[in-house]
Order: sequence, then C-alpha cells, then structure tokens
Amino acid sequence: METTESAFRLPRLAGALRLWSAARSMLAMLGLTVLVAAMLPAAREALLRQSAAWAETWEDAGANVTAGTIQPGALGAQERDQRAIAEFLARRYRVAQDAVAGFVATAYRVGGEWKVDPLLLLAVMAVESRYNPVAESNLGAKGLMQVIPKFHADKLAGHGGEGALLDPEVNIQVGAQILREYLRRFGETETALQMYAGAFDEPNSAYAFKVLAERARLQQALKQARRTAV
Repeated sequence: METTESAFRLPRLAGALRLWSAARSMLAMLGLTVLVAAMLPAAREALLRQSAAWAETWEDAGANVTAGTIQPGALGAQERDQRAIAEFLARRYRVAQDAVAGFVATAYRVGGEWKVDPLLLLAVMAVESRYNPVAESNLGAKGLMQVIPKFHADKLAGHGGEGALLDPEVNIQVGAQILREYLRRFGETETALQMYAGAFDEPNSAYAFKVLAERARLQQALKQARRTAV
C-alpha cells in the first residue's frame, strides 16, 4: 500500500515542483523589474516587454494545470493554491472569502480552457473592478473584468446577451476569451493588456504595468503559502 501511494504521489509532486520552480524564477525577475522601473522611469517600457516575456514563460510552464472548485477536507496542491489566493484577495480587497473563492475557482477553470494564466485573469479583475461583480463604468463596461458589451456581442450571444455579464462565471469567461484573442494577435502580454483596456496608445504602458505588478503580488502570496504548507 505504501509503495502504491508513493507511486501515485510522485508525478503530482514532480509537476508541482516544476510549476513552483517556474513561478519562483518569474517572480524574482518580476520583482526586479518593478524595483528598477520605479528607479528608472525612462527604461520602463523596455522592462515591461521583458517582464511580459517572463510571464509568457510561466504560462507555458503552467499550461497543463487543470482546475477545479475549492473543496473542504483533504486538499490537493491546486486546491490549496486556490484557497491561499482566495484568502489573500479577501484580506487585500475586503471582500467575502466565499465570494472571492468562487471567482478564483472560475479563473482557474476558465484559464485552463482558454490557456490564459488564471493569476493574470485575477490581476485584471483586481485592477478593473476590485472584485465587484456588479461594477459598471460610465462607458458601459460591466462586471468583474469590465467587459463592454457593444464591442463583444458575438461572444455574448451564446450566453443570452448583455445581461449575462452580471453572472461572474460568464463575465470571467468572456473576459478570458477577449484577452486570449489579444495574446494570440500580438504575441506578448503587455500589448494584449493595453488592448484589453482600450489603452493601446497609453504612455509607458501604465495599465499593463499595474496588472503585472498585481500578478506579481499574487505570485508572492502563493509562494509564501506553499512555503508555509511544507
């Protein structure tokens, strides 16, 4: 029985270690990017391009991770990660942990479907709506990821139209689909984020910088939680 259990756990452990190693490397470089960019504003754009490349490397490393909902009781590595992220976000943004846990689980599931880093999706939500599922802007952007329905009617048609954007799962799914299209079109994260925000001409890619910095914080929280769990 012991031998069988060990054999079952080894592949999972190896996968977790590879993901942890990739996340650690990306986080270290992103942290350096944020520090240097703050000291040298003139170099900010070039540094953002490099941080986007590191982010893409992390996404490739985690591309095969599947997602599930957070369950009580015995937790797998991925469920522990989701719970740690939910706890961090609940504290940081002062939102109910049960609600944000649902957003986290959806981000992992949808991220797996569209091959978008779930932490990038969560970082976009943080910047766009601060996890308010009924947020609405003066321009008509709605929900967690502030999707503007008139620009994405084709993606909403299968969900029942504009009103579906107030369903967090639909909103995150459509947001992930939009972001994935931009990632494919432009081939790197910084420009995709700027396009997502409708800020392609924004000086110094300030929106992308803000989202990537938020993702770095999520990575740091995840790293700390994994270290504590060992």
